[in-house]
Amino acid sequence: VQLQASGGGLVQAGGSLRLSCVVSGRTWSNYGVGWFRRTAGEQRDFVAAIDWSGGITSYADPFEGRFVISRANAKNTVFLQMNSLKLEDTALYFCALLRPPSEGWAPYGENYWGKGTQVTVSS
Repeated sequence: VQLQASGGGLVQAGGSLRLSCVVSGRTWSNYGVGWFRRTAGEQRDFVAAIDWSGGITSYADPFEGRFVISRANAKNTVFLQMNSLKLEDTALYFCALLRPPSEGWAPYGENYWGKGTQVTVSS
């Protein structure tokens, strides 16, 4: 399984970006995809997740109402629409394969993370 994140870039505060995560290779019949982010020197923090089959979503509190996670199953792609971006949203954003919500959205492991895409928010 491979996950490829893209769509990062430089944006002014208050602006928007849409990240994409393409999932390829053999997957399970029921899994989720999550977005995480890491700022300099910090651990990866959970941002949002979506269940592949049912469209169940979950957001960390700081992103509820500003970010929207969605999927396009036909394209094996998960999106993260980020609106009203703040300076503190500057981070390296990753997507990862997750167990379904019935199993707590737990990541499958380090082999199921994509390389990150950098988001930089400027004033």
